Amino acid sequence: QVQLVESGGGLMQAGGSLTLSCAASGRTFSSYAMGWFRQAPGKERTFIAAISRSGGNTYYSESMKGRFTISRDNAKNTVYLQMNDLEPEDTAVYHCAARISRLERLTHIYASAQNYDAWGQGTQVTVSS
Repeated sequence: QVQLVESGGGLMQAGGSLTLSCAASGRTFSSYAMGWFRQAPGKERTFIAAISRSGGNTYYSESMKGRFTISRDNAKNTVYLQMNDLEPEDTAVYHCAARISRLERLTHIYASAQNYDAWGQGTQVTVSS
């Protein structure tokens, strides 16, 4: 089982940019497709983006597309989430997740939190207006 640790969160001003990292250890990182989710207080965990094993394919929530970019570096066992033009509504705990995957193709199943095999503890992002 892969272990995941997020980092890079913090307090930001609206309009700013931030890049989150998720470091993986344990089993072969390149065997996993990776996803980012976020959870605001009192709300459900929401899908942001997913990336395939090699990084060649990405899949975004329609509402997140444009301001958020997912990427990965398999040599560093790390997946990233770049966030631009931050808004107070982006305030949440951001989690990365891993799903064992044999295929490069990403489908809607990667948008569902229940379909992931491992989760990190999350990193808090707070955006002030």
